Amino acid sequence: MLIDTSEIFESIRISKQAAQERQPVTLCEWPGCQKKATHPAPKGRANARAYWHFCIDHVRQYNQSYNFFSGMDAEAIARYEQDALTGHRPTWKMGESISATRSAADFEEDWHALCTHLELNGRAGARHRAKARPEARKIFNAQGKALQVMGLNANATLGEVKAKYKVLVKQHHPDANGGDRSTEDRLVEIIKAYQYLKTVVR
Repeated sequence: MLIDTSEIFESIRISKQAAQERQPVTLCEWPGCQKKATHPAPKGRANARAYWHFCIDHVRQYNQSYNFFSGMDAEAIARYEQDALTGHRPTWKMGESISATRSAADFEEDWHALCTHLELNGRAGARHRAKARPEARKIFNAQGKALQVMGLNANATLGEVKAKYKVLVKQHHPDANGGDRSTEDRLVEIIKAYQYLKTVVR
């Protein structure tokens, strides 16, 4: 059975007109005007986000006399218009680097500021670690695999490769395992890896 609830909800339903009537009315800010303010108008260049509130008649009158560039000379206006092309952000000519206009002292100052920031945020000594870090060697795919087979890291020297090879051969050679040939495949991998690494690692 359908129940007619229109009478129940009619008493609590707010019409659009009633909702608008409940909103506070802002009056036109034009001196002496008592009409409702329906249109915002910018207060000026210095207050870009601030607005006057006028009625339709006074906003038209205000807009006719409004001049965004009032108080600026022709050179300042031209500069503003030029900057507006890039959203008032700094730009450089094609092929020109900002670093070319800065001295080594500027970069050193920036570096010290960054290090100070890192130290203040619990990263003390980051500057010294960054300076002391050795240049990483380029590792190619085959070299990476060979190092992995031998259990070495990317910075392994030739001496470390040779020392590790001797240890692994003794460990996996069938003679060292009582004739057990189960590790023979692993030994072949180690020998191939060593043969490759001794030609590329210095």
